[in-house]
Amino acid sequence: MTSSSAPAPASPGAPQSPGLLRRLTSRGRDEAHRVSSPLELFFDLCFVVAIAQAGVQLVHAVAEGHAGGGILNYAMLFFAIWWAWMNFTWFASAYDNDDALYRVVTLVQIAGVLVLAAGVSRAFQHHDYLAVWLGYLIMRLAMAAQWLRAARAATGTERTMALRYACGVLLCQVGWTGLVVLPGPARPWVFLVMAIAEMCVPLYAEKDSTTAWHPHHIAERYGLFTIIVLGETISAATVAVKSAVDEHSALGELLPIAAGGLLIVFSAWWIYFVVPIHGHLRSNGQAFLWGYGHYLIFASAAAIGAGLEVAVEQAVGRTHISTLAASAAVTLPTALYLLTVWALHSRHFKVGIAQQLVLPVTALLMICCTFLGHWAVFAAGLVSAAAVATGVTLTARMAGRERAASAGASAD
Repeated sequence: MTSSSAPAPASPGAPQSPGLLRRLTSRGRDEAHRVSSPLELFFDLCFVVAIAQAGVQLVHAVAEGHAGGGILNYAMLFFAIWWAWMNFTWFASAYDNDDALYRVVTLVQIAGVLVLAAGVSRAFQHHDYLAVWLGYLIMRLAMAAQWLRAARAATGTERTMALRYACGVLLCQVGWTGLVVLPGPARPWVFLVMAIAEMCVPLYAEKDSTTAWHPHHIAERYGLFTIIVLGETISAATVAVKSAVDEHSALGELLPIAAGGLLIVFSAWWIYFVVPIHGHLRSNGQAFLWGYGHYLIFASAAAIGAGLEVAVEQAVGRTHISTLAASAAVTLPTALYLLTVWALHSRHFKVGIAQQLVLPVTALLMICCTFLGHWAVFAAGLVSAAAVATGVTLTARMAGRERAASAGASAD
């Protein structure tokens, strides 16, 4: 697996040649100019295929009046997608050496997520999780292999940590078999137990030694995935509007939805990236809470796109759900997105009660927009845009006061 004759890198963060097999050693948290690799970006794009499939099935479930079951299935499948992505992301931040073997194993993980994506529709419609489980098995075996390779190159507590990760991943995969072999009523409970078990693996594995994840790199990876998910939301909504216009020419009914949806997605991007978060990620405790919480950010961002599709289908009479239900499919995930971004991101950088209240109040107003009938999505878009404008204004005023105070102090 490794070449003893290969020269050691000049530093832990030095780039590795993909043509060689190197020791999979830990990288440094203080590397300069650490950015996402082309392989990581390719990995993200392939994961969005699975997210898109889950979104399509959520649209069908809500449009057919089965919102409860659809949301439950969506939450379960999205967790599987998100958790596999997150496992790779944090591992890569600490151990990516970009050699040939690392690339091949990562491509195997991508193949696994494509198998999972192929099984999403059967999981939604027939509660058949075999293809999803098989895709997950491929991803997790590859992930365990990466950890075993890291363990081979490590010593002491770091080696123990890597072995704990490998064993935890494999044991959890055995537990997920319950989704295939147990009867339907037991499967939600299997999911709940296994989701908790999965999230406990990093806490146990790193109790004596922590991985050398890079704060700026992790923040960038999460930010890029947020952009990709929001891009998928715009793509899904655009396809829905185009299809409705082609079949019904209902431009008057669709323009408010399209405009409101665009304002929501633009505002969602602005609100997420208005502050740099990497400086907040100083410890495993902070990073784990922030990283785990992104399940809600990613899931709600993707659900906004599904909600916009539902709103379009309801507007042109393709569904038999009420306008209220169609509006809620957009406003509720948007409100959840705003609250979660505030809790994980924004509140750490807001000064004063006015700045702190912008996003929580916006989320409340977003829910109120649900009851505005056919104008609900457009009103929600205006509310989200107003939140951005308010935040920018408050920040500018605060900066102006600080400059004035600084100038006064200098004059004294």
